[in-house]
Amino acid sequence: MLKKPETLFVLGYMLLPLLALVSAIVGLTMILGGNKIVGIIVLVVVTQVFTFGAFFAVRARKAALLQESDS
Repeated sequence: MLKKPETLFVLGYMLLPLLALVSAIVGLTMILGGNKIVGIIVLVVVTQVFTFGAFFAVRARKAALLQESDS
């Protein structure tokens, strides 16, 4: 399922970047609201996980498309 280019497209270009944006907004809201430590953790760790996941999905999609065109 995670080898299909269509699934990787949805993950890499839509779902994971949207989750990264939402987690960045939540982290900034927490920092401005007074929860500085938890907000920084959410902003740095959770946002980066979603961002790197999106990059991984885009790279995996590119590799799957190249492999599909070679066959």
